Amino acid sequence: MAPTDTEARPSDIACDVVIVGCGVAGLYTALNLPRTTSIVMLSKGAIEECDSMLAQGGICVLPEADDFEAYREDTLRAGHYENRLDTTEIMIRDSRTVVNDLVACGVDLGRDETGALAFTREGAHSRPRICYHEDVTGQEITTKLLACVRRLPNVRILEHVAMVDLIDGQGGACAGVVARPVEESRSCERASELAHEAVPTFAIRAGATVLACGGIGGLYERSTNYPQLTGDACDIAAAHGAVLEHMDYVQIHPTSLYTGEGTCGRAFLISESCRGEGAILINRAGERFCDELQPRDVVSQAIFAQMEADGMPYVRLSFERIPHEVIRGHFAHICERCLEAGYDICREPVPVVPAQHYFMGGIHVDTDAATGVAGLYAVGETSCTGVHGKNRLASNSLLEALVFARRAAYRIACGKSLAPETIGEPALDGRHRPCGIPDAAIDALCAPSSGEDLS
Repeated sequence: MAPTDTEARPSDIACDVVIVGCGVAGLYTALNLPRTTSIVMLSKGAIEECDSMLAQGGICVLPEADDFEAYREDTLRAGHYENRLDTTEIMIRDSRTVVNDLVACGVDLGRDETGALAFTREGAHSRPRICYHEDVTGQEITTKLLACVRRLPNVRILEHVAMVDLIDGQGGACAGVVARPVEESRSCERASELAHEAVPTFAIRAGATVLACGGIGGLYERSTNYPQLTGDACDIAAAHGAVLEHMDYVQIHPTSLYTGEGTCGRAFLISESCRGEGAILINRAGERFCDELQPRDVVSQAIFAQMEADGMPYVRLSFERIPHEVIRGHFAHICERCLEAGYDICREPVPVVPAQHYFMGGIHVDTDAATGVAGLYAVGETSCTGVHGKNRLASNSLLEALVFARRAAYRIACGKSLAPETIGEPALDGRHRPCGIPDAAIDALCAPSSGEDLS
């Protein structure tokens, strides 16, 4: 079992790969590396405090070959056509293999009455293509991947340890990270602040460094993110020559639970899949005022305009068009959280307000998640693959993180790019196929489910 260090801190460490961050991007990178690879993973806060745990709606997947063009167009339109076409197509092509990997790793995704994967729809999608686990998909995926990583003897996890700098190697290559233990109460501080602390640092020297540190929500007064996500990786990587891209591309989610003015702490997200299943936005007079299935930036702008017109600090989300059994099943956790706040969504609308949610910019990477600095990779929300353009399409975040984590692992292990999936048979035959990395841990983990039919 992979050890979790919470007490005595190590002296300098040498490993093959250091991964900064323990969300889905970091975990899936570790799982796709060969078991002969020595890996150290860092978590600035508690390992459960990553934004991957908070993703509610689901993970997109290409349900059939004929949907490729429509899925691509939905992604491009939501991104205001500022998306990079090469990475966007790679993400869509590789989606089914990634989802099959998740199922093989024990992720429990919703099924229809025939036993096939069930799909829901969210804003700006032209059809249902989102796999989900109730309304806590991110938690389900992250928990199962973490369990797989903890079984690996080649992975060491360090909780409450922050990266405060990178190590420069020969020729300007990245040779690892400088790290420092962080008190739980101080995990929300930026690396630049932690770097001046008297607590001793230690070096983690590695042949490859993967930054999977999440986004920048901790810099905002109202955000759905954990507060320790303060953009550290972008600042540090840029200081060592990495290129930052689209740092002003920040997504506001239309619907977070309103619990009073001046409320501090993380805002509770009310998933877009609620609107995909029929929930509507209403104004002070109880009237519907917009198309809830437009892209997130469009809906957020409509809400802000309605709040101003109503002279109210929120609008309301009504579940009146959704059957009670769907609310209590698909949206059980949202229902429970709203009840705690005093709202029964089966009987009354709930007050909602937009909140910072996602960062489309970050460290510029290529199709293998490699930065311009040799030996340095960035995956997940820390990176800018260009997939999302100016505004992310709902439920593409988990997929992007996993697809490019897998590609980063392949590049690190094999020194070359992983070929994108071919659209059509057999890529979409619904069966798990190994990622292709020799002696990869994911192959061993998924072998018992290699014949499971997901079609």
